[in-house]
Amino acid sequence: QPCAQAFGFELPRRLSFPLHTPAGLPPRQGSCIPNRMESMQTFFFLCLALAIPSHASTGAHFRGSTSEAAGLRVETGEVEFSIRSSMEALVRGGGRLSGIEAALSQTFKALPKNSRGRLSPRAVRYLVHGYFAKEHGWLIRGLERHGMQADTSEVHEASILQDRAPALVEALLEARQADRGLALEDIVAMVAAVERLIFDESIQLLEAAYSLNYLTTEGPMDEGELHEVLRSYLLIFEMGMRSNLSDARKHQAIKRKLERAGGSYSMLVEFEEDAVRNFGFSHRHQMNPFADNQYTFQAASHIVEDLAQAYGKWQNAECRQMKEELIKLDVDGDGRVPLSSFYAQPETSSYQFTESREYLQTIGALDETVSSTPRVRIANYMLGPSNCIASSSYYSVCCLSECEAILNELEGTVQAPTAPATRLLGIVANLTSSSYAPEAPRQLPEDLRDKIHVIAERHGGEAPLHGRLFAQWLHSAFPQECPYPHMHENTDVLSPGHWLNSGSVTAPKEERARTIDQAGNATEEAYQAAEAQPQALEWSDDEILPLEEPAQRSRVALGGNAARLAVQLAVLLALLRAAFSGLRAAASASGRNAGKGSLLPMSM
Repeated sequence: QPCAQAFGFELPRRLSFPLHTPAGLPPRQGSCIPNRMESMQTFFFLCLALAIPSHASTGAHFRGSTSEAAGLRVETGEVEFSIRSSMEALVRGGGRLSGIEAALSQTFKALPKNSRGRLSPRAVRYLVHGYFAKEHGWLIRGLERHGMQADTSEVHEASILQDRAPALVEALLEARQADRGLALEDIVAMVAAVERLIFDESIQLLEAAYSLNYLTTEGPMDEGELHEVLRSYLLIFEMGMRSNLSDARKHQAIKRKLERAGGSYSMLVEFEEDAVRNFGFSHRHQMNPFADNQYTFQAASHIVEDLAQAYGKWQNAECRQMKEELIKLDVDGDGRVPLSSFYAQPETSSYQFTESREYLQTIGALDETVSSTPRVRIANYMLGPSNCIASSSYYSVCCLSECEAILNELEGTVQAPTAPATRLLGIVANLTSSSYAPEAPRQLPEDLRDKIHVIAERHGGEAPLHGRLFAQWLHSAFPQECPYPHMHENTDVLSPGHWLNSGSVTAPKEERARTIDQAGNATEEAYQAAEAQPQALEWSDDEILPLEEPAQRSRVALGGNAARLAVQLAVLLALLRAAFSGLRAAASASGRNAGKGSLLPMSM
């Protein structure tokens, strides 16, 4: 692991390949559309609502002053300035909003709704978490996987909102109390705002990358300098809070060492160079072919945004390679690897798996149905926090869930929160995945067909798509893609931050050797007895409906601050909808007027 060696400490296995950080985004230049100025003003007021600090009673729970976020936190004034100056760029970003809407709409239709056709706070949390996990591989702090708990967190608990958009947190809390719910347009606008806050968060890192290369953000740089800045940017994000952002000589020495080592650093270079080429291609009509390109800080910011948008899916190739190695050890094809085989990978192998038994048990990745032969659940392991990458203050980059794609296809077909067993069997029989690509409809085992009927009967004739029992059924149908829905007492164990300073993630060499030896010493009779036993379906009848709201919420009279919050809610949600509708219309108009203004964020 050349990166780990260069930085002088041991990184978890997946920290050996390149990382990204979200971009802080100065405004894109563009022509203003006069007949859409009202939309711009509406969004401006929304942006101020997201930036202005709040004095709500919930403020004691805000985490903006924690030491964890202090190192990279952008102050409220900087956020306000950045959002204000980005207004025109966001008007041109209506296409982005349309993309978010398209990504959310199928799941939105399949989620349980209130009498107004809107989503409850828990359903909003599920939708927002799923979007960022699926589209970017981002695990937002405060929106980690719910671990099949009935008492789950909600969107307002995302640390980035509590720290940097307290007014929006207040509105979400009031929406919950009043049982109003959120419409699709509200959620699209909120997701776009969170994305923008994440991109804005690490502008300091981009500035640090300039400084580490002895450059100033005030002047343009040539293409060679741009490459060096972007590579520095990716490397210092890998280090996170441990980065030394002031020692340029040490940083340059590390880069030279990594260049000589090659390996994962060459992948980082290729990824970064592709982003620069894509940026150049998209701006080819605005460049002077007879002059060397000069890149401003604004141009670098846009390239980093592209890196941030694409990185989660790009880096998932490493996850796929790791999974392929595990599947080779899955001799029964049931998505499980004997713990002894898990530990027994030779040093010459591409991957050595070293997570401790305690860690695997805690995250639900260890099947101990037969206590003498524990096995690692591949899908649960792949989604575990040890396979997330060094993160920012507000999110980590993790492996993409293949099961999300399977469930999304189901949701798009059913377009309802429940479905009859026979319909689900027909849909699943034709689904494809990395391990199943049938030319004809797939025949599921009889016991699995029986199980889905039992689930449907338990719920009055239709199986809930988002309950624990259906997740368990999907795991049985797609054991290499879908995780087993382990019930966690504390979902903090599913977040990378929980294990950051824990010494229990990695098993000592002695423990791994002992596990391998114990498996090797098993008698021939024990193996024969195990093979003679029929392979039972791992199953628990415990049901949890994590998206189901409590039957009755406590209500309070709307007076004083509560009345103010109610008014703020109504205004804020109206602004969210207006911003979404206006920006989409503005984007359409912008497309018709393309070429009327210079959008080139370069100095030639």
